[in-house]
Amino acid sequence: MSHYIIIVGCGRLGSLLANSLSSAGHQLVVIDRNEAKFDKLSTEFSGFKIVGDAIEMSVLRRAHVEKADYLFAITTEDNLNLMVAQIAKIAFNVPHVIARVYDPAREAIYGEFGIETISPTKLAAQAFLDIMRKDV
Repeated sequence: MSHYIIIVGCGRLGSLLANSLSSAGHQLVVIDRNEAKFDKLSTEFSGFKIVGDAIEMSVLRRAHVEKADYLFAITTEDNLNLMVAQIAKIAFNVPHVIARVYDPAREAIYGEFGIETISPTKLAAQAFLDIMRKDV
């Protein structure tokens, strides 16, 4: 089943997800403020690229956010991810909004808005603890 997915942020994670999801046949739009970031996308990437700031409603409208099944807010800025995720969830009723959040203390704020989160900081800490426990 193909989904319409918007990815905000085309760094290492965004480009990896975009390339993988594109090759799996999903419809994609990738948004980033820096056009050079799109160079990380593979030559087989079949989605759309939008240069712009995703907290601007006009940029999200160009991405047809109202049709999105998923929106991933995965820039390196927690505040930007929260704002984009809120706009997508509240103003455009995107059913699945997932945001990357580096500061684990902020996860509760995202949860209050019904936004799912992934915290690389918490995931890394857990991985270190898991490895340590194997040696004990």
